[in-house]
Amino acid sequence: MHGFSADISHMLAGIVLVLSFMLLYQARLFALLNVFAAQSIVLAAAVAWQAQLQGAHHLYITALLALVMKGVIIPGALRRIVRKMNIHRSIETVVGVNLTMLAGVALTILAVMVVFPVVQMQGGLTREDLAFALAIILLGLLMMITRRNVISQVIGFMALENGLVLAATGAKGMPLVVEVSVAFSVLIAFFVFGIFIFRIGERLGSVDVDELSKYRGDAE
Repeated sequence: MHGFSADISHMLAGIVLVLSFMLLYQARLFALLNVFAAQSIVLAAAVAWQAQLQGAHHLYITALLALVMKGVIIPGALRRIVRKMNIHRSIETVVGVNLTMLAGVALTILAVMVVFPVVQMQGGLTREDLAFALAIILLGLLMMITRRNVISQVIGFMALENGLVLAATGAKGMPLVVEVSVAFSVLIAFFVFGIFIFRIGERLGSVDVDELSKYRGDAE
């Protein structure tokens, strides 16, 4: 039964990782938001499964927060922002999608090479889940670097936080107070990002970060 439970855990973490690659591949905002919502829902399932395996019932709260906040509320709010501001729906990238995907594969291999030797004394469940989690974090950073649209960068930040949650729960969880604190910090960060997006849209008529470079010397 333990082997079957571990397989389910690895499968869920692997799906979250695959969805991170799908985030990198998306060229349309609504598709990006849909994939992020799907990733957050699978993350909630992965955390709930860890709660069952570890007997850590407080992790169900973490799963519920991930499901409600990042699976429903945040994607829905970002869709409304896109519609209300009539934001250009395509996503411009710093480099081509093919090169970005290759970089993502390289980062995933790096994550495995880093994690496995460090936690070689731990069980396979911990090693593989932490490797998946680190890869998801690195892919989130890659997305933030290679996207020019502010909303896609916000999604990259949220995807990175999904990796942190997966790492924390895979390593025997974290205290409930920390989980709630992190959830509220993410929510506050989202509101700050939302205000930031509105201000950019109002002043520049675009949420492309390249537009900001045109105004660097205005204050001088």
